[in-house]
Amino acid sequence: MDQLSRYKKQAKLGEGTYGEVFRVQDTENNEILAMKKIQVENDEEGIPGTAIREISLLRELNHENVVKIRRVICQNRKVYIMFEHCEMDLRKFMNANDLSQKLVRELTKQVMAGTNYCHIHRVMHRDLKPQNVLLNISGGQPICKLADFGLARSFGVPIRHYTHEIVTLWYRSPEVLLGSKLYSTAVDVWSIGCIMAELSTGEPLFQGRSEVEMLFEIFQLRGTPTEDSWPGVSQLKDWRDTFPKLMGQSLQKRLRNSLSAQGFDLLEKLLEMDPGKRIPLSEAMSHKWFLE
Repeated sequence: MDQLSRYKKQAKLGEGTYGEVFRVQDTENNEILAMKKIQVENDEEGIPGTAIREISLLRELNHENVVKIRRVICQNRKVYIMFEHCEMDLRKFMNANDLSQKLVRELTKQVMAGTNYCHIHRVMHRDLKPQNVLLNISGGQPICKLADFGLARSFGVPIRHYTHEIVTLWYRSPEVLLGSKLYSTAVDVWSIGCIMAELSTGEPLFQGRSEVEMLFEIFQLRGTPTEDSWPGVSQLKDWRDTFPKLMGQSLQKRLRNSLSAQGFDLLEKLLEMDPGKRIPLSEAMSHKWFLE
């Protein structure tokens, strides 16, 4: 039986790294879903690893701030993944709205809550950015859902070596940019700091076009790290003693005082250069900024 026949295509929503995404209607219950279609190129390669990871990880995760997977269908050398449908992503929401401080707090906390849940269940997302945070409006309130787990990884102890080819450049942490392969959940924390700053100003915090340019932008804002401020930094694969010694600047000045004092205090902790000193999300979520 053709399992796909119950899903009626309505519109194409976009194209990802390994497939197209459509809005479809389940004709049996009228539910609107997002359907990701993945082409299996040949029998030797099989289903892309990114798709297998996304399916297996999302089936294990169940949180209001993580997108839910409804069904997987394999048919005619294609894989179809049905997700709950979301109205837009965080990037589109930012472009369409002037965000109040209260809304910036609420959206940041939801992204943290979904990511913290993943971390508790030993999953690093590794590609957090506004385009991978989906959004529904419920009772006038936006509800965030983390999506696109194609680069996500489960982790254990001891931490294994991972590739540093992760995270869209603008949201990539300094340890990954410097070639570290022994990284942890702190990579997601850095990305959330970048998202929080972007929510407050409407502009990406860093916009480097290459890894080196990204490092220089980070050093200009946060200061060039030293062995005193970040023990072991000079041992990282892509560290160079010739890096310019920059002092950094105040986040308040750079972000035009777009946050309160408590907001900047939290942002400082999220954008801590040394991943070992970066605030864990369990602690960040109870920060005083969220009580204002």
